Amino acid sequence: MGQALVGHTRAQSRSGRMCLAACASCILALGWGQAQAQQLASLPAPTMRIESLGAAKLISGWVEFCHRAPAECAVDPDEPLTVTLTPKTWRTIVAINRAVNASIKPLTDQEHWGVVDRWDIPEDGYGDCEDAQLLKRRLLVKAGLPRRALRMTVVIDGTGEGHAVLMVRTDRGDFFLDNKQNSVLPWSQTKYRFVKRESDDGRSWVSLGGVESPLATANY
Repeated sequence: MGQALVGHTRAQSRSGRMCLAACASCILALGWGQAQAQQLASLPAPTMRIESLGAAKLISGWVEFCHRAPAECAVDPDEPLTVTLTPKTWRTIVAINRAVNASIKPLTDQEHWGVVDRWDIPEDGYGDCEDAQLLKRRLLVKAGLPRRALRMTVVIDGTGEGHAVLMVRTDRGDFFLDNKQNSVLPWSQTKYRFVKRESDDGRSWVSLGGVESPLATANY
């Protein structure tokens, strides 16, 4: 495992340095047809928010990630809690979701790092669900969206496995970016069971449904 991991890391180091830039370039280069562009220019229909139900247990992978990269978890309390959706902002959200999904190659944490669950920015171009969502958040923040409105969220998928998605809290409701889906959907259309999300202060998590929390989100 150790030699394979080192070999993999060396083999991807050169392309990894360009991964984040490639994602940004992909966003600008996406050439949708006129019909798709018109569809994306329209704002999504308003939808219900998913309400929190009190405190939830922290995820060890998230805690370790925030210790390694505190700037990625820091929340400015003066930032707005929601994004005001405009056609331009919606196009940016959809484009970043598609671009990262196309750019990040799926690899489990066990294969990548030799551990069951590790949260990280996929700078080498490989990662699983939470890694893809963390990269999307970084790119959305660079595009001008408030980090406070972009909350990492844990769900149970259709196979009963833990999975991570990225919530965007907007003035039209809560929408989710997902590496399994290029469409950005309201929570009611995802067919997931929502477990918990980062709190608005960035230091804790809140429950979204009271179901048992998965031990890990090591699922692509």
